[in-house]
Amino acid sequence: MKYYLIVGEASGDLHASRLMRSLKKHDELAEFRYFGGDLMTAEGGTRVKHYKDLAYMGFVPVLLHLRTIFSNMKKCKEDIVSWKPDVVILVDYPGFNLNIAKFLKKNTLIPVYYYISPKIWAWKEWRIRSIKRDVSELFSILPFEVPFFEQKHQYPIHYVGNPTAQEVAEFRASYQKTHEEFCQENNLDKSKPIMALLAGSRLQEIKDNLPAMIEVAERYEDYQMVLAGAPSVEDEYYENFLQGKPVGVVKNKTYELLAHTTAALVTSGTATLETALFHVPQVVCYETPLPRLIRFAFNHVLKVDYISLVNLVANREVVAEMFADKFTVDGIANELYKILPGQPDREKMLAGYQEVQRALGDKVAPDEAATIMVDLLRKRRAELVRQAKERAEAAAKAAAEAAEQARIKAEQEAAIARQKAEEALRVGGSDSSSSSSSDSSSSLSSNSNSEFNY
Repeated sequence: MKYYLIVGEASGDLHASRLMRSLKKHDELAEFRYFGGDLMTAEGGTRVKHYKDLAYMGFVPVLLHLRTIFSNMKKCKEDIVSWKPDVVILVDYPGFNLNIAKFLKKNTLIPVYYYISPKIWAWKEWRIRSIKRDVSELFSILPFEVPFFEQKHQYPIHYVGNPTAQEVAEFRASYQKTHEEFCQENNLDKSKPIMALLAGSRLQEIKDNLPAMIEVAERYEDYQMVLAGAPSVEDEYYENFLQGKPVGVVKNKTYELLAHTTAALVTSGTATLETALFHVPQVVCYETPLPRLIRFAFNHVLKVDYISLVNLVANREVVAEMFADKFTVDGIANELYKILPGQPDREKMLAGYQEVQRALGDKVAPDEAATIMVDLLRKRRAELVRQAKERAEAAAKAAAEAAEQARIKAEQEAAIARQKAEEALRVGGSDSSSSSSSDSSSSLSSNSNSEFNY
């Protein structure tokens, strides 16, 4: 079957590439066409546009590139209609993708599957109207989304497991380096336990959070600070914050770092879930502008009770969330102390991590999603074939009935014609007889007159 995928960022490229790999296992004739990235390209198919040509973050960049954004949307819609896929698979990126879904619902019969649902439980909940109207099937990777969609909005979805849980489990099952080997390989002190700093991958996040993280960690001299360097961030940028600080850097090795970490300071996001799945106690840190206003908005405007995925999955506070007005060096340091070895909150947090692990389950997200997708599409194709067959049979039956009616009508018309012909013959015969009698009478009368005159 033919699959058209659309992603708008690096994480979507990763998830979509793994989904493509799984789809190929279940559909040997799978064909792919996509707006995607390098990882998707490695899986095969045809890339129409790179996601880097689509992704504009923030109000001003979006405003400045409106013409390009609309041009990309137009090209995408035209390309889908031209290629005629069996399904269009949208991956996150709701601003662009929901527009595509609306177009397809209005103008085509192509089903739309949404893999990794938009986070409307956090903001823009009104988007549920367009999702229910335009999206045929929705595939979730977060278990708490099931009651949100199914109970609150009466919209059934598929929870297919969490890909982060799968990735961490696979890594931990195969990783064998010792603490000493890891430290030696990365120029770290093998005699000290590690306190990891996961400051995010966006430059603004790093600028806002890393200085406070370092200041907190410096209070614990028995630990060595190690920063998880993001591959997309230049070393020179990190140097702005690390000069003169006893901070080691391990770049593009976050999973290896967490495998050897005793405690961590983590910005909000997927990193909080990854840290929990490595059983590393953590404090979530996230500085915001206008902290009191943000706290008010969080309490009265936003639709969620927590900012970290760990707490959202557990539906309770498992890890401390130090953001907005709670983001202070002293406050973070106090929460960090509570989860160090020997402190009672450490074991409570680790027990909470087990709850999170159970809630996520052990499904392999791309495999589960691919299985459901292919099954649904095959059923849809079988239904379309059945409907086409029924239409063909109905058309053939109608044609046969029409032919029979035409035959009957022709026979009736022929019978009527015969009757008219016979009637005409009878009328013609009668006229001929009358004419003969008249002629005979005239002849006799003439003869009589002749005889008389004679």
